[in-house]
This record gives sequence, C-alpha cells and structure tokens, in this order.
Amino acid sequence: MRAIGRPGKREALIRSLQDDAGQTLWDLIIIGGGITGAGVLREATRLGLKVLLIEQRDFAWGTSSRSSKMVHGGLRYLGSGQVGLTRESVQERQRLLEEAPGLVEPLPFLMGHYKGIFPGPRIFNMLLAVYDFLAGRRNHRWWRKGISDFLAPGLRVSGLEGATQFGDAVTDDARLVLRTLQEAVAEGGEVLNYVEAVQLLREGAENAGSEGLVSGVTMLDRQTATKFDVRARCVVNATGAWTDELRAQLGAHAAVRPLRGSHLIVPGWRLPVAFAVSFFHQDDKRPVFAFPWEGVTVIGTTDLDHSQNMKRDASITQEEVSYLLRAANLQFPSTHLEEGDVIATYSGVRPVVSRRIQHSDADKTQPSKEKREHSVWDDAGMISVAGGKLTTFRLIALDVLKAAAPYLPVMSAVRESRIFKPVAAGEKPASINATQWKRLVGRYGNAATQLSVKQMNRIAHTDTLWAELEWVLENEMVVHLEDVLLRRTRIGLLLGQQVMNLLPDIRIMCQRRLGWDDARWAQEEYAYRQLVRHSYSLPDQEVAVTARHAVHAEVA
Repeated sequence: MRAIGRPGKREALIRSLQDDAGQTLWDLIIIGGGITGAGVLREATRLGLKVLLIEQRDFAWGTSSRSSKMVHGGLRYLGSGQVGLTRESVQERQRLLEEAPGLVEPLPFLMGHYKGIFPGPRIFNMLLAVYDFLAGRRNHRWWRKGISDFLAPGLRVSGLEGATQFGDAVTDDARLVLRTLQEAVAEGGEVLNYVEAVQLLREGAENAGSEGLVSGVTMLDRQTATKFDVRARCVVNATGAWTDELRAQLGAHAAVRPLRGSHLIVPGWRLPVAFAVSFFHQDDKRPVFAFPWEGVTVIGTTDLDHSQNMKRDASITQEEVSYLLRAANLQFPSTHLEEGDVIATYSGVRPVVSRRIQHSDADKTQPSKEKREHSVWDDAGMISVAGGKLTTFRLIALDVLKAAAPYLPVMSAVRESRIFKPVAAGEKPASINATQWKRLVGRYGNAATQLSVKQMNRIAHTDTLWAELEWVLENEMVVHLEDVLLRRTRIGLLLGQQVMNLLPDIRIMCQRRLGWDDARWAQEEYAYRQLVRHSYSLPDQEVAVTARHAVHAEVA
C-alpha cells in the first residue's frame, strides 16, 4: 500500500510545488487535515479528482485527536426531534463498526436513573426504543439490581432506581484520521502537514485578495518559512475552529463559536469501568461520562467558550479539573480521585456553528445548548464547512463535494461506497493474539502485514507495540516528536510523564529512521516536554492563576 509519506517525501513534494510555480491546476485543494478534511479527500479521490490536502500543523492536530473518542449514533439529536439526522448518524455508526473493526469498536453505555432527577427511566427507555428502531436492532436493556456490585462497581446508590444499558461505539480519533488519509493516498491523493494557507488567490487578479473567484492558495512551509502558490479549480476550507480566519479574507461574517471540551485521563485501576458511565453533573446538570479507552479511564467533558490563543494547543484550566473531579467523585463516592491520580489531560476545540456568534456574551446561547449540525458555505468559490460530528464525516464530505461540483470536472457516480476497503487476509504473527491483530488491522489496514514481526512487544503496559512506532516513523510523514507520541501513537497520553523514561529508546528509532542528529533530537525533546507541560498535564499554579477568567459560566 502507498505510504502517506516516507521520510523525504514531504520535502520532495514541496520542492515540486515550488518548481511548478502554480502552473499545474489541481481539481481541489483541501485546507485542514482533521477528520472532515480527510473525509473530503477520501471521497474526492474515489471520484478520480486530482487533490492536494494541506494542514497547518500535523494531521489530526486540532479537535480530531482531542475529541471524546465517541462514535455516537445521535441520541442527542433524537431527543430534540431530529429523527432524520439521528437515522443518518446511526447508519454511519454501523458502517464504521462494520468497515473498521479494531479501530471503531462497540462500547456499551450505562445511564443510572435517580429518584427525582431527569430523565426518568420510562422516558429514557422510550427514547432508546426509537433509537434502536432506527438502527434496525434492539440494543438496550433495563437493570434494576446488581448495578453497583456487578455492572459499575462503586457507583453511587443513594436514590438509584435502576440503570439503562445501551450501545454506541468508541475509536482512536487520530488513527481514524490517519487510516482515512491512508485510503485516500492509496488512490492518488497528496497530503502535506506543517504547510499553512496564508492567502487565498483570486481569479483574474494580479494581486491576492482582489475581486474574483478563489483560484488557489499561497502556502507557507512552516519548516523552512518559504512561500509558494498552488492553483486549483476549487478550494475547500475544512479548518474546523479556524474556519472564520480564511472566510474573513473574502469578507464573510464570523460563524463559528469555538467551544472547549477538556478531559482527564486516570489509570484504569483507579476508576475501573467496563461501560461508558453517563451521568449529570451536580452543579449544572450537564452530561458527563467516564469510559474505558486503551487501558485507561477518560473523564469528560466540559463545554465552554474557548478564549485561549488559537495558535497554541488548547489546555485545561484548574476550574475544569475541579469540575470533572467533583463529578467523578460524586458518581463514584468511594473512589476519592485526586489530582495526583491524573496521568494526562487533553482539550479539544469544537467548531460549533452559531447564529448568535456576534451577540454579546449575555445574549449567547449556553454552550451545551448550541446545535451541533454542520454548515456549508460557498464564498466566491471557496467551499467552507464547519460543525458536525465525528460519526458523520463521510456524509459531511459528500455535502462539501456537492457544493463544490459546479467548479469541478464532470464526475461519474461512485459505484462503491465503502470508506475503508476490505483488508486482504494476512497471517497473524505468532507472537501476538487475535485481539492484538484485530487492533493492528483496524489502525493500519492492509499495511498491518508490513509491521516488523521482530518488534511485536508492547510499549510499557499499553496495547501499543514497538512495531507500530517503527512503522509510523517510516510511513506517516512524521515531522516532530509530538506527532509520534500524541497522534501516530497515543503513548504520550496513555503513559503521561512515564513516557519520558522511554525517550532514550525512542531517540534511537527517530535518529535511525528520520536521520535526526543529536542537536535535532535535543530540540524535539525540549519542545515535547514544554508542550506536555502546557497542554497535556494538570495546570501549574502560574497557568491556573492566568486562566481563571475562562471559568465555565455554568460551573461558577
């Protein structure tokens, strides 16, 4: 299978684009390397289009590596009467479960029902009956006994009337992006990370920014600070929370309300859950959950306006830490979680489309009540998309291409609708079990057979194998150490500070595979340590003091 990017491919492609000097006309330039941009690339390559995707940082750097990892069927939409949207979401969830086992996996949810607290079991189970009908299968049941003893040990029992079990799914969001990109590159798509779109080019204009349809992009290679122009029939703006920055160049009004969702990661043994336990926070009645993921337990999420610097990785505030710990300790009162139990944190920024974005703060809808549907705009030939959810990324991509169709060559209909092609049967290495093999096939597709059988041992106590680390260094356009530890693999999140003990071994691999000298390694290690301290750890006292203005209004 064609690799996303072997060492040197990125630099070779950039040199080719610079030498071309904008003479080649691409069918489509996609700006944004998250799940939405990856989905558009995947669908466009299946249509035979000549497509280039660029990302200002790393693939999945933004929200798409820092989401809640859920592949939801849309129960929330059903509660607000959006039956059609729920049906689509349920169908896409099932599609992903069938096409990418090992990457998208079933995850049972458990909702406890407490006396006098909405929603009651009757209403909730009626809603789930409709939910299951749309999915075409019954996937919920009611529990009255043994809940805190068997299903969710330690669950609060005061006032507990029973619990509802229902089904959705969970994924490794960053790997979902990489697998989607892999499929698109295999069909001829081109991708570049750490390349920023700094200016839109306009048709028939001598200078960028003049009137006329968008005809290309001035790009900046962030590694060398060199600029170059690339022309295209159509440009897609799939930059998520950064959507308004490019639209502003065309005079469009702001439409995206960035909302931060933060999470805590604790050891699985400190809060052992077999289900995604969903409950409502005692302070503001917002839904919170604790769920098992990759051997750890994730607690999330907050929902507040994001006022931090958008050029930096989002980071959790002290108020959010306290908010999530209070929720977990109320729901699991015998756990007594403390800040010292937290392995890592992460925060993502949701690109929520809001009609009230330009109103004063006092007039804004509460974050948790904003609708999460996607919107598509055509601004002078640039197609922008924002909003939506991880689960329906394929449908969002199709809407984008429908809007872009007037600017593109006539395309034949797609006969085959799979996002991920079937994986050819490969022989499982004798050193791993069937569950591990399923996991590898889910994350790497047909490339799973290329992983070194000599490196099939686990990294520390995680499910990640050293063979994965070796393969991504050789095949997935790694530019920085953070790419490897936070997105290509997730060991930076799963191990937290413990990953620092592995850096000597990782250093050897990076220097051998990427050609980094000692000075480059020292630079990468320092940058990684600083990034983790700022955005993937508990806030230190200095950060906590300066961030107090960002308190969740409902928590306060």
